[in-house]
Amino acid sequence: MAKDIFLLNISGQDKPGLTSGLTNVLAHYDAKILDIGQANIHETLSLGFLFEIESGHKSEAVLKDLLFKAYELGVKAKFKPIASEDYEKWVGNQGKDRYIITILGEKLTAEQITKVTAVISERNLNIDAIKRLTGRISLVKEDDYPRASIELSIRGKIDNKAELTSKFMQISHDTGVDIAFQEDNIYRRNRRLVCFDMDSTLIQAEVIDKLAELAGVGDEVKAITESAMNGEIDFSESFVRRMKLLEGLSEDVLHDVAINLPITKGARRLISTLKQYGFKTAILSGGFTYFGHYLQKELGIDYVYANQLEIKDGKLTGKHLGEIVDGEKKAVYLREIAEKEGIDIAQTIAVGDGANDLPMINLAGLGIAFHAKPTVKNNAKSAISSIGLDGVLYLLGYHDRQIDLIE
Repeated sequence: MAKDIFLLNISGQDKPGLTSGLTNVLAHYDAKILDIGQANIHETLSLGFLFEIESGHKSEAVLKDLLFKAYELGVKAKFKPIASEDYEKWVGNQGKDRYIITILGEKLTAEQITKVTAVISERNLNIDAIKRLTGRISLVKEDDYPRASIELSIRGKIDNKAELTSKFMQISHDTGVDIAFQEDNIYRRNRRLVCFDMDSTLIQAEVIDKLAELAGVGDEVKAITESAMNGEIDFSESFVRRMKLLEGLSEDVLHDVAINLPITKGARRLISTLKQYGFKTAILSGGFTYFGHYLQKELGIDYVYANQLEIKDGKLTGKHLGEIVDGEKKAVYLREIAEKEGIDIAQTIAVGDGANDLPMINLAGLGIAFHAKPTVKNNAKSAISSIGLDGVLYLLGYHDRQIDLIE
C-alpha cells in the first residue's frame, strides 16, 4: 500500500488544546507520527509534525481537515511533502556524531551568536536544537547578577576538534563570551563528581597571600604565588619557599582568616544544586586543610585534600606535614575519589584557575578553567570567565527552573 509523508508546520499564538486538537485529526485517519517538535518564544508557537499517511483519499482528506482545524484554533498551517528517499537520508543522518555548544555570559548579543553559528555553518554542521538555559530578562528591573546562557545541539562530522575549539576560544577572547564545546555522549549527561581547586576558584583569595600579609611578607609571597600560578616555576618549589616565609606567624590568625574567606559568586548555588542532584564534591587544593575543612562544613563538601600546616607552640614553623599537594597529586586524588565512588573518570569534572590545576583539568571528563590565567585557559577543554561558579551548571545542561526549584 502506497504511503505519503508530510511535514506539517503550525505557527501562531500558543494556547491550550492545540496539540490535542491536531493529533486528534491525525489519529482519525490512522496517521503514523514519525517526528514531532515544539518551541515557544514569547507565547508564539512553532509546532511541527512529520507524519506518514495512506496515499489517496486519506492523504487528501487529512490535509483538508488539518487546515480546517488550524483555522478553528486560530493558527497557521503549512504542509510540505517529503520524498521517501529524503526521509531515509534524514534517518541515516541521525547516526552522525553529536555535540553540545554552550554559550554563556552576563548577556548574549547577536554578534556573539552570529560568530559562533558561522563557525558551525562553515564546517557543514547542523544545529538540531537551541535551548535557553537562563531565565527571562526583565527590561525594567536591574539584575544584581546578570547571566545568560543558551545551549546548541549540533550534529555532523568534525575532522579537527582542536581547530574548532581554537576558533571558539578566539571568539571568546574577541567578544567576551564563554563558549564550551562537548561531545554529547552518555558521560556528558551523567557526570557524578565535581572537584574544585580552592584558592581563586571556590574562594576569591589566595589564602597563603593573606597569611603572608599578616606575617609582613605579603609582597614576597604574592610574587612567588603569581609566578607559580602562571606556570613559570614549579609549584612544589614555590610552596616550600612561601611556607618558609610564614615561619613564626601565630596560629590565632587562622580562624579570623577562615571566617572572612570571600566565597566565590555562584559557589553556594552550584554546590547546593549538585548536592540535591546526587553529585559528589571535593576540594583538591594546594592550599591548606585548615581552610579546606572550614569550607567543607560551610558548603557541604564531601572530600578535602590539601596541605597541612605544621604548628608548634602556637606558631607556624614554616613547614608542612605530609606530601605536598601539587598538580600531579590533585590528579591522583581525583582518580582515587572516582574509583572509591565507583565513578568512571569520564563522569568527572575538575574546576581550577592555576597551572597546578591542569593535570586534574585534563584528566577529568570535563575540565573547566575558571577565571583562569591565560596559560591555563589555553590548555583547558572549557573555560568560564564571564560569570560566577554556577556557570558550571549550564555546562551540565541545567535550566534555571531546575536550579531555582531547590534554592
